[in-house]
Amino acid sequence: MPAGLLAFADLLHAANRRASHVFFETRFVALQVGTVECAQGLSLQVDSTLAEADFDALLIPGFWAESARQVDETLAANTPLVAALSARSKKQQLWSYCSGVCLLAASGRLDSQQATVTWWLADVMAQHHKAVKWQCERHCIINERTATASGVNGYLPIAQALIERYVSPEVFRDLTRLMVLARPAQAHSAFAAMSLIEQSSTLLRQLHALVEQLPAEQITVQRLAEQLGMSERTLSRKVSSETGVAVATYARCIKLNQVSERLILTSAAVNTISVELGFSSDSNLRRMFKELTALTPLEYRQQFGRY
Repeated sequence: MPAGLLAFADLLHAANRRASHVFFETRFVALQVGTVECAQGLSLQVDSTLAEADFDALLIPGFWAESARQVDETLAANTPLVAALSARSKKQQLWSYCSGVCLLAASGRLDSQQATVTWWLADVMAQHHKAVKWQCERHCIINERTATASGVNGYLPIAQALIERYVSPEVFRDLTRLMVLARPAQAHSAFAAMSLIEQSSTLLRQLHALVEQLPAEQITVQRLAEQLGMSERTLSRKVSSETGVAVATYARCIKLNQVSERLILTSAAVNTISVELGFSSDSNLRRMFKELTALTPLEYRQQFGRY
C-alpha cells in the first residue's frame, strides 16, 4: 500500500520546508530497480535496490490482506524480500506498520524486541513469532533499531517521533496542527486523548511511554521523576499544569488505558492482563478499573470488545 509511504514522505518534506533546512531525504527502494506496481493501480519508480542502497532507516508499508490466510500467502510470495530484510546490517533501523509488521517479524529482526501490530493480527502473530515481545495494546513501539505501529495510519507516530528529534517544538507543533488528522474517538470517555500520539508536549509523551513500560505496582511519583531527570515537585507541577490532574492520577489512567485496549483488542483473560501489566492482583486491577470507568472488565469487553 503506497499511501503511507507517500504520506510519510510528505511529512518529512513539510518538516524540511517549515524548518528551512534539509533534515530528511526520502527514496523508494525495492529488490529490483524499475517500476513497482502497487495497490489501487498506482506504481512507484525505484532507482535503487534494497541490497545496494545506502540509507539510515527503511520504512516497510502494509499490504492488502483481509485474513490471516492472506497474510501467510503474501509472506510466502515475498520470501526473497523477507530474506533481504533478514540480511540487512543489525545496525540498520527497520520500521514497519500495519500488516507490514508481519514481513519484519518473519525476517527475525523483531526477535527479543517489543513490538505491536494491527489488532486483528495480534493473536496470529503471537502464535507464529513467539520470540517477539508482543504488546499489541500499544499503538506504536519505538526501539533503538526497530519501530512498529498498528493500523494503516501507523506511519504517522513513527514519522512524528523521527521529526521531533530534529526540529524545534514550535516547528513540530505547526506540523501537527496543519498536517495530522485527529485519531478516532476512544471507546470510553475515561480514556479520551490517552494515546501516546495525542500527548500535547514532549514531557507528557515521555511520561506516557515510561508508564506503559513499567509494571503497575512499581509506578511511583518518585520513580517517574528520577527516570525523567527532575524533582518530584517539578514533575508534579508540570503535569498538573498540562493535564489538570495529579501525576499519580494521570499515570494510573495511562496504565488502565493499557488494560482497556487489551480488553478491546485481545481475548486475554483479566488475570493474564493483570500479570502482564504488573498489577499486584487481578482483584486490584478490577477495583481500579471499575472506579475509573464504572464498568467491570467483563462489562467493558462486552460493550467495546472486537472479539
